Amino acid sequence: MIQQWVPDELWNLAGPLIPPPPRRRQGGGTPPIDARAVFAAIVYVLTTGCAWRHLPPGFGVSRATAHRRFTAWTAAGLWRRLHVAALDQLGAQGLIDWSRATADAAYVRAKKGGGLTGPSPVDRGKPGSKIHALSERGGLPLSVGVSAANTHDSRCLESLVQAIPAVKSRRGPRRRRPDKLHADKGYDYPHLRRMLRQRGIRPRIARRGIDSPNRLGRHRWVIERTFAWLTGYRRLTIRYERNPGLYCAFLTLAAALTCHKRYLRLTT
Repeated sequence: MIQQWVPDELWNLAGPLIPPPPRRRQGGGTPPIDARAVFAAIVYVLTTGCAWRHLPPGFGVSRATAHRRFTAWTAAGLWRRLHVAALDQLGAQGLIDWSRATADAAYVRAKKGGGLTGPSPVDRGKPGSKIHALSERGGLPLSVGVSAANTHDSRCLESLVQAIPAVKSRRGPRRRRPDKLHADKGYDYPHLRRMLRQRGIRPRIARRGIDSPNRLGRHRWVIERTFAWLTGYRRLTIRYERNPGLYCAFLTLAAALTCHKRYLRLTT
């Protein structure tokens, strides 16, 4: 079961990044659970959307151990490093298209409330959150984030751009700046255009009252594809975590797995 959810290619990428378990100064104690088994259990929860208490016994990991290790690895920044490592795999082979990026957001319902939730303007005011993503031309997520459902999309664009990591290139230095960025009319603000230009990114943001919505479809499908990949991980379709950091951790892990799977498809 562990091999099924964490094949060797994925473990070779993730294994070296996992922090070692804390050691007792006085020695002794219970030997730590195998890190690969715990990682497989976390991937299983993310993919299937099951509750921690429903983890199959085949992983050999209790729900308490899996959740505790997930929380510890989140605090250690593992998922961000894994996402960067997956992007580096693609970048080193020249498989990231930096000629165009696209940004957008998608709403998810928050069943238990918690931080970074708010009344949804599209779901009768029920509590929810937004998933924000910025993808390269092919739809691979370069950066992701979470906000409350009543947060305007435009308020998160700068954070998404700043969160793009420096990614390996086939030739030359690492790269973290797309040539241009496409977005819909919700991002049509002068300060966002100015922010992008200051970073050397050409804004291609639809203008309210000028650009036809029919033109957006030529580029919008890219970010829709990104959200389809991300929400294919069922734990993301409805937010159950009251702690927004843990929900964002699942989102970042999903982005990393999406990039890694795309790498395997393009190179095998």
